[in-house]
Amino acid sequence: MSAVPAGDGWSAWPAPAKLNLFLRIVGRRDDGYHLLQTVFRLLDQGDTLHLRVRDDGRIVRHGASAPGVAEADDLTVRAAKLLQMASKTSFGADICIEKRIPTGAGMGGGSSDAATVLWALDTLWGCDLGEDALADLGLRLGADVPVFVRGRNAWAEGLGERLTPLDLPPAWYLLLAPGVHAATAGLFQAPELTRNAAPATISDFVSDPFLQGQALGNAFEPVLRRREPAVEAAFDVLRSVGAPRLTGSGSVCFVEFADRGSAERALDALTGRLTPGQRAWIAAGAPRSPLLERLETQG
Repeated sequence: MSAVPAGDGWSAWPAPAKLNLFLRIVGRRDDGYHLLQTVFRLLDQGDTLHLRVRDDGRIVRHGASAPGVAEADDLTVRAAKLLQMASKTSFGADICIEKRIPTGAGMGGGSSDAATVLWALDTLWGCDLGEDALADLGLRLGADVPVFVRGRNAWAEGLGERLTPLDLPPAWYLLLAPGVHAATAGLFQAPELTRNAAPATISDFVSDPFLQGQALGNAFEPVLRRREPAVEAAFDVLRSVGAPRLTGSGSVCFVEFADRGSAERALDALTGRLTPGQRAWIAAGAPRSPLLERLETQG
């Protein structure tokens, strides 16, 4: 977590985390990119982006979004510079992130941070590019960025950018971070990864999302559980309170509950069972991104 530098002019913007309620790989394009099907579920908590407009056109990162990430490679910096070019603005920005979403967790932290920068600076700089243009810019940064720009729970296909909004029932999640970083690129190259799953349909999922998300599975789960003992150990812990799943390409695992009380009781049941390096907490599914609410407040 980076401390916000002293001074006036800072504004705070939410960057929510997400879960993948299932994730299938149904094919591969000629250029090698994998074709996915998934449901993105936004959560009510995540990172906080602190931004301040600069008049000199410079994009300055304060602190680091993740250990070892150079400023030039930081998605928030890249998002700000991409918006600068697209809008032809002369403004710049100071960027500082309060990081709560674990790195390498499959919860979309970097993508969400980038989407928040696009929306917030579009507002603060007075660019007014609009949702569609910002989603197109987001896709140039990563396949998960558009869902955070649009701010709605969604069925996703293609690289993850073809989105169909979904109304999901209220749900609470017990999440467990095993304390390891899942390297997405390496998992995509795994020879044992299933790349030709039968395509599912939205009706397969919405008929009973509490069950179908689990039944449709996650292509990365068996690969990561075999390769990473810490993830397998997390599944063992969560299995005592429900049916665990992996989000994205990992490494965070979760169990879904219909109400907060059930999630809290499950969390209490893990007392004394967590090993060093494991961290468990609960979060609620959000009907829409808290970033959209912040934008409405900004007016």
